[in-house]
Amino acid sequence: MNWLTRHLNPVTVKRLRRFRRMKRAYWSLWALVALYGLSLFSELLCNNVPLYVRYNGKSYFPILKHYPDDEFTGSGILTRPDYKVIAASSAFQDIPGNVVVFPPVPYGPDETIEPESVDLPDRVTLTLSPEPKVASVNINESLAVIRSIGAAHFFQTEDDQVVHGTALTDYWTLPDDVASAIRARLANEPHDDVAGIAAALGHLPAVEMSLTAFKPRSRPTKSVRITLREPRKEEGTLRKVVFDATCTVVKDRNGLWAALPADLKERCLESVRQRLTAEAESWTVTWEDADYRFSFQKEIVVFPFRPTRDHWLGIDSQSRDVFARILYGFRTSLTFGLILVACSVTLGIIVGSLQGYFGGKIDIVTQRLIEIWSAMPFLYIMILMGSIYGRSFMLLIFCYGLFNWIGMSYYMRAEFLRLRKLEFVEAARCLGLPAHKIIFRHILPNALVPVLTFFPFSLVGAIGSLTALDYLGFGLPNPSWGGLLQQAQQFRWAWWLILYPSLALFTVMLLGVFIGEGVRNAYDPRQYSRME
Repeated sequence: MNWLTRHLNPVTVKRLRRFRRMKRAYWSLWALVALYGLSLFSELLCNNVPLYVRYNGKSYFPILKHYPDDEFTGSGILTRPDYKVIAASSAFQDIPGNVVVFPPVPYGPDETIEPESVDLPDRVTLTLSPEPKVASVNINESLAVIRSIGAAHFFQTEDDQVVHGTALTDYWTLPDDVASAIRARLANEPHDDVAGIAAALGHLPAVEMSLTAFKPRSRPTKSVRITLREPRKEEGTLRKVVFDATCTVVKDRNGLWAALPADLKERCLESVRQRLTAEAESWTVTWEDADYRFSFQKEIVVFPFRPTRDHWLGIDSQSRDVFARILYGFRTSLTFGLILVACSVTLGIIVGSLQGYFGGKIDIVTQRLIEIWSAMPFLYIMILMGSIYGRSFMLLIFCYGLFNWIGMSYYMRAEFLRLRKLEFVEAARCLGLPAHKIIFRHILPNALVPVLTFFPFSLVGAIGSLTALDYLGFGLPNPSWGGLLQQAQQFRWAWWLILYPSLALFTVMLLGVFIGEGVRNAYDPRQYSRME
């Protein structure tokens, strides 16, 4: 601060000190600067091109210079080599002096990841799910059972014949929808599929009853078939056991493996061994007076894929590393925002200052033209320009900059209209100074408060706008957060495509808002004012 005190205006020094006392804004500024500084060296942090290669006593720096494939393989191919294939070759694996040094994250933003390269543990998950029993009964007009198939379990008898002639209403209270469907079918009237839980009247358990849709027939039916099922159990009843490559239990949260009898354990181990190398069929077993389905699953790589040890934030739907695309997307977003805001501020200052200083017809005519220009649909223009010239960084800056300066020109016009009648401006005119010196040397330094105050908020808005355009498909072809969020809409189960880009966008925008809040408070002279 001593250097600032000696070389800067005392008012500016006071504002900087006031900003520094806002710890939230001060540290947010440093955090954003540090993150952006790291992103400028993304190629050194996250890339599939090596930083350094030592081959046959010679040193190579592929990150700085292009080397053909023939340089390392002698194949005669002059295109860029696949350095990961070269690093895994015998020329580098068998000779100690040959080395390939990759960045800390050896994946590029556009690199396609092969499923075989994803390192997954050889694990098999045994899932034990209850199999509900299903039976059917035929009833007549008096609701008496005249036929039954597999219904003894629901009536808790050993033979289906025992329940013949007994009425369903002696055991359960029929659901209203089921009772109405029975009456409609006996009356030869149509009805849709119906189902409901029938409450037991005695010691029997509740049962789910269902009837299929019915259309009238030439002859009325004399009986109705009802399907009986055990009520569906919640997902919490699923029990899982995880085995590793040696068929050892590594996870058994529900205590299932300890409760299984020895013969079922041996059968499960056989299926696990089979699933480690090939597909294994599921099978159903009666255990603890209930039917259970034993199924065996082994995780396979299907993109998009969840985070792993090598891919910290997962893989997107096009088999690219999510962390690499977020890192490069951060650099693209912040660079776009800084260039756009700088261009918009510059153009807004020029137009607004000319309007406010000269006033009169220049002000009125320019203001009407601005209002006409601001009424033009930006998104349609962006789509039209993109369809003609293609999507590019400079085209997006140009199209967005054509409209983004308008708001800043309003603030600058208002400031110049306020300042042009003050004494120091009148004194400058009396001294015979030209208009451009009065505008840029005397008025402009005193009118920059709204520019500096709104700069962080404009930056946040530019980043959000770019993300929105990328999400809609009208943004940049470069790695972007909006592109990842667009994939997340298609693959809604891929939580990492939703969480990590959203978290990155939220963090950057929050830091920008904190900085803007600190700048606004630093320029506010009413620091200790309060409402009464």
